[in-house]
Amino acid sequence: MFNKILIANRGEIAVRIIRACRNLGIRSVAVYSKEDAKSLHVQLADQRICIGEGPARNSYLNMDRIIAAAENMGADAIHPGFGFLSENSEFVRKCKENGITFIGPDADVIDKMGNKSHARKTMMDAGVPVVPGTKEPVYDAETGKKLAEEIGYPVMIKASSGGGGKGMRVAANEDEFEFQFNMAQRESANAFGDDTMYIERFVENPRHVEIQIMADSHGNVVALGERDCSVQRNHQKLIEESPSPAIDEETRRKMNEYAVLAAKTVGYTNAGTIEFLLEKDKSFYFMEMNTRIQVEHPITEWITGIDLIKEQIRIADGKRLSYTQDQVKISGHAIEVRINAERPEENFLPCPGTITGLHLPGGKGVRIDSAIYSGYTIPPYYDSMIAKISVWAKNRREAIQKMQSALGEVIIEGVDTNVNYQYALLNHPDFLAGNIDIEFIDRIQQEA
Repeated sequence: MFNKILIANRGEIAVRIIRACRNLGIRSVAVYSKEDAKSLHVQLADQRICIGEGPARNSYLNMDRIIAAAENMGADAIHPGFGFLSENSEFVRKCKENGITFIGPDADVIDKMGNKSHARKTMMDAGVPVVPGTKEPVYDAETGKKLAEEIGYPVMIKASSGGGGKGMRVAANEDEFEFQFNMAQRESANAFGDDTMYIERFVENPRHVEIQIMADSHGNVVALGERDCSVQRNHQKLIEESPSPAIDEETRRKMNEYAVLAAKTVGYTNAGTIEFLLEKDKSFYFMEMNTRIQVEHPITEWITGIDLIKEQIRIADGKRLSYTQDQVKISGHAIEVRINAERPEENFLPCPGTITGLHLPGGKGVRIDSAIYSGYTIPPYYDSMIAKISVWAKNRREAIQKMQSALGEVIIEGVDTNVNYQYALLNHPDFLAGNIDIEFIDRIQQEA
């Protein structure tokens, strides 16, 4: 097993990985920006090293500084967490060149699945259902318009290197296609340095359902059930739950089988997520693969009892999966909500600042993933998520009640948060009935 792991991340996921290292008897190294000097992950790690100024480009995205930090501290592996460099193939190659194990898939697989149009083509060839659309990349509006006519309007125009809703536009008809294509392509070039696009049929009001997979370097791939991530705003998830209230056993079986097929097709190793769009008639289509651990991984840990971070580390060390597909048992229902430092009433404006008072809930079946504490100053440079609350109960109704109770206990003073907004979502009649899709937030905002 590794002697020392450097965590190339910050906040709650860095804390989560440090705790997994402790459980495995592995020493941990925290990297941090100057503004994060008093962060919890820095205090909890066995060792720590500053890698630059606050903005991510000067610190958590600086590959050379992170590699140098790993070498200086004697780390033999790097865990990237999520975000930052977690899906950066160049960083993976730099780790390998310097004799450091990257805890995640190899660079070629990240390249293969990170390019959305290439991933679509790969899945089509493997027989995994994908949304009807282009198989080859599209570079100009004129070609795109001809292909859109063949697919049939409305169509979704997407960036091949996209993510987080950037470089995505819907064209309802031929008249607006060129404008929407050019806008999406410009967004893609600005955000990702890549103007490669693809086009697919616009699936109206689907659910966003993803399958967690784990794969080792011995050819074993296991599916760990689904997460329903349909409650999202601007393509950013707010509430996740597992199992999905919309899926029957037959659909679940097919989704899991296709997720395993997708992972095996590309020779995947470590933790990954196969994301699907689910229509009301139970048809589902491959959307993309996330080649890293997900923010919402705690709810999969709740329903399976499997520690995904520890399993990631074991796999990276060359060990076989510690369980087979037959040994994976789904139990109960889990829900996670993301707590952000923001002002929902002001278009979710981020709200950095100092936390002057704090109380977080606890009790049986309640889990907190966070790096905040009373007196902690939230810096302005990073994502506004400051905590995740997840709960487990025997069924969905009890899980909702437990989450409502947990949110009712939260006290965070000194900064504004979305706690009350999340509480309102959990009490909305459509959420309670499981009648949700990716347009859920937009609908209730229009109602208000």
